[in-house]
Amino acid sequence: MRALITRIPSDPTVVDRVGAVAEVAAFDGTEPIPRDILLDMVVGVDGVLAMLTDRIDVDVLDAAPDLRVVSNMAVGVDNIDLGACAERGIAVGHTPDVLTETTADTAWMLMLAASRRLREGTETVASGQWGPWNPTELLAHDVSRTALGIVGMGRIGAAIARRAIGFDMQVRFASRSARPTVESTTGATRVSLDVLLSESDHVVLAVPLTAETKHLIGADELARMKPTANLVNIARGPVVDSGALVEALRTGVIRCAGLDVTDPEPLPPDHPLALLPNCLVIPHMGSSTWRTRNAMANLAAENLIAGLLGEPLPHAIG
Repeated sequence: MRALITRIPSDPTVVDRVGAVAEVAAFDGTEPIPRDILLDMVVGVDGVLAMLTDRIDVDVLDAAPDLRVVSNMAVGVDNIDLGACAERGIAVGHTPDVLTETTADTAWMLMLAASRRLREGTETVASGQWGPWNPTELLAHDVSRTALGIVGMGRIGAAIARRAIGFDMQVRFASRSARPTVESTTGATRVSLDVLLSESDHVVLAVPLTAETKHLIGADELARMKPTANLVNIARGPVVDSGALVEALRTGVIRCAGLDVTDPEPLPPDHPLALLPNCLVIPHMGSSTWRTRNAMANLAAENLIAGLLGEPLPHAIG
């Protein structure tokens, strides 16, 4: 059997684990594997351990007729053509649970940093503009004792809601289904998206990217938010209409935003979202801790190995 690892993860022993059951080819680079190299290296493999930056589409599947498993080192699988995989009997795995708490921490980091104008504060120091203490300089808005709206109440959404208890926040969430356990343990209330947008001081997006959630937040949705509201996106960049968000931030439709993900991604340094003082952008690092990334790598390896051996994947999609 042969397996392809499209980038060596933070725990390099994963290569040896997979190597115990298959011949391994690994792309040894820090940047995403180039498309032409991916199409070349995938020929003849039985399994692929992919990153979220790798587009696993029909062209890749056609180049790998022996492929039986794709293991994505991510929770989301929007980079994989799931329909084409299902048609060919290819198992698809992902890495839920292990990144839940770290990603929830990232949501809170962005919520606090954007609300308290952290970007402007650090730039004031770095540019030498820090003068004598001023009672009205960089006045911002509180997070504690405000209203939090969470769009998407999966594992990460629930972890975000749990943290809100310590901030004495009123929590609302919008989701496709009821979450009675979350409601009983956090005091969160399920509402419609329209109500959530209009009544929340902070809106956190924690939904997967699907055809239904692409541009879930556009100009109309932003207009429903409070002019003092803060939008945080830890989901996927295309969940938000970037052009509409730029306009909303420029014109004061909403106060600020904190983004771990963007569209496009990577975000060009001259993009308005990178330049606006009321928009804090970080480079898709929501799960970026040693413990979490190592756990993701090992879970991805477990999925890959199971698929290679013809066993059920520990964390399969579909």
